Amino acid sequence: MATATKRWTYQDYLGLDDDKRYEVIEGELLEMPAPSTTHQRLVKRIVMLLDNFVEEKNLGEVFVSPVDVILSDTNVVQPDVVFVSKERSEIVKEKGVFGAPDLVVEVISPSTLKRDTEDKKRIYAEHGVKELWLVFPGERAVEVFTLKGGSYEICSFGYEEGSVKSCNLKGFELNLGELFKEV
Repeated sequence: MATATKRWTYQDYLGLDDDKRYEVIEGELLEMPAPSTTHQRLVKRIVMLLDNFVEEKNLGEVFVSPVDVILSDTNVVQPDVVFVSKERSEIVKEKGVFGAPDLVVEVISPSTLKRDTEDKKRIYAEHGVKELWLVFPGERAVEVFTLKGGSYEICSFGYEEGSVKSCNLKGFELNLGELFKEV
């Protein structure tokens, strides 16, 4: 006889009392391994560049993981980088971001490849995240997706020495040679 697995909610998640990092994906509690130093370098560079751009133009706020993004009661994620426009600042609360950010960046690790590129990508689209960046350190590549009609379309792609542009943050461009330098 099959046993029912627990369907985790945001309230259950809040009740966890250890120091580990978790996400709740469609009601399943998933432990998040510590990121590599390469992963952290890339996240740091993206945050610095994006935050400088956003601050200079007074566009909103940039957050870096770990920050909870509560998309629904059974979908609580911690993207690597999150941008929320000032027009939607009401979704930013003390405990996290309650709703879909305008932009999410996921730096892909081998241990989270399927989760980030399939499961979370689908969930981000379902909940209305306007733009998603997937960064592939091993391939030295970045894919930028924009939400159209409930699903993602690729709007920019670059690798090695190229660059990628945001489709929603006009003027924001990332030089991949600089991003992947010495990683």
